[in-house]
Amino acid sequence: MRKQALLSVSDKTGIVDFARGLVEAGYHILSTGGTAKLLAKEGIEVEEVAHYTGFPEMLDGRVKTLNPKIHAGILARRPSEEHMAALAAHGIDPIDIVCVNLYPFEQTVARPDCTLEDAIENIDIGGPTMIRAAAKNCESVAVVVDPADYDDVLEEIRATGGVEPATRFALAKKVFAHTARYDGMITNYLTSLDEENHPGKFPEVLTRQWEKVQDLRYGENPHQSGAFYREVHVAPGLLAGYEQLQGKELSYNNIADSDAAWECVRSFEAPACVIIKHANPCGVAVAENCEAAYAKAFLTDSKSAFGGIIAFNGPVTLGCAEKVSHQFAEVIIAPEFEPAALELFSKKKNLRLLKIARGRAHNDFDFKRVGGGILVQSPDIQLATAEQLRCVTEKQPTQAQIIDLLFAWNVARFVKSNTIVYARDGMTLGVGAGQMSRVDSARIAAIKAEEGGLSLVGSVAASDAFFPFRDGLDVVVDAGCTAVIQPGGSIRDQEVIDAANERGIAMVFTGERHFRH
Repeated sequence: MRKQALLSVSDKTGIVDFARGLVEAGYHILSTGGTAKLLAKEGIEVEEVAHYTGFPEMLDGRVKTLNPKIHAGILARRPSEEHMAALAAHGIDPIDIVCVNLYPFEQTVARPDCTLEDAIENIDIGGPTMIRAAAKNCESVAVVVDPADYDDVLEEIRATGGVEPATRFALAKKVFAHTARYDGMITNYLTSLDEENHPGKFPEVLTRQWEKVQDLRYGENPHQSGAFYREVHVAPGLLAGYEQLQGKELSYNNIADSDAAWECVRSFEAPACVIIKHANPCGVAVAENCEAAYAKAFLTDSKSAFGGIIAFNGPVTLGCAEKVSHQFAEVIIAPEFEPAALELFSKKKNLRLLKIARGRAHNDFDFKRVGGGILVQSPDIQLATAEQLRCVTEKQPTQAQIIDLLFAWNVARFVKSNTIVYARDGMTLGVGAGQMSRVDSARIAAIKAEEGGLSLVGSVAASDAFFPFRDGLDVVVDAGCTAVIQPGGSIRDQEVIDAANERGIAMVFTGERHFRH
């Protein structure tokens, strides 16, 4: 009984070499449509599925592999005498390898001009049926859906004469994850359509898929278990695409804090440094280079910086590494490390170094788990510009103050509410985070500045949400603040504006808030 492989792929990457290797190993190749034409053009002997089944492709290619001769050959259990006798009675050879990838539904619906008809036509039927059948019968059949697996499968066939059981099972698991993601994409798209078949932001049924990167030693606390998953396809610039250059395995809290640090630092165009502790920035600065930015960021709260996460949006030079090496850090993140900096850091064996490519991609959704459900929202990536600011006081901010106000406002996006951020000359001077009272956040931020020996005289302040009363404003002005940025929108806005005029400071409204819970 001859060995057979069925090859039918949308993504032709590597398929010619894979088919040639299978032929050399003694496999008879069955194929369809474009795949069969490509293989024949490359001089590979191939039999069209229509010829093999004796039934032509029909309905514009919708029916070609949906045939008992194909599926019996895939599903027959080799150890079953009854199954094998049935194949023999009907003149069917077993199919030992199924190599299929599916119609490009994801790429199709990503096109701005995609119509519902386009989407429907790119829902694969025969492909999922074949690979699910092969995966179900993985005790006898090897199924390959990822071109990255071609070389390993061929190498094993050459070494052992076939595909080993453990490999077949691993490939089968990959299939069910693949079809689950494929069906999930279809569900997300179709259930997002409105009455005019235009896709909306939030589907009625939301299906997502992540793959496990690693089990963690524990979760947020030692008595909790944890694991790290990432999306199957990570867009450039997102934390989950990191490359760890050295150090211990990342912990649950390391990953969460690293994401907070990276998201904040990559939001700045100028060279920047962000130091994170317990998911809050304790020091942020921009400067002419990353080394200078670190020096300024560290000044904000050197005590809290101990054991923190440090992120840069530019290359870490030897000079920068020398400065950073004087403090204890858990993780250092950058898009690039100079060789001399890596050599210096290598002396700290436990220090984790993460290299992340810069990019403008953002998560499409933010999730928060609640009992029995999840909250889903679009990410908070809105950032005010100078043109959007509305001055509501008699005193106008200077150009230098506007630059600092926008800097402080950006930092406030990444601080747990209630948030007050003092800043001047492109650096944070004090950060008040996570308090139930905005007044307390303002006081804590001032205390942090005092402890760091930093004067707040002439500083600016950002508040992530409106001041509900004038007391919060009075605290920041008493501390030395001369300009404030806040969303506005309180029923007592006029009271706060009057207070700002009384105290002789400038205040601008953004019209947007940045709660971070």
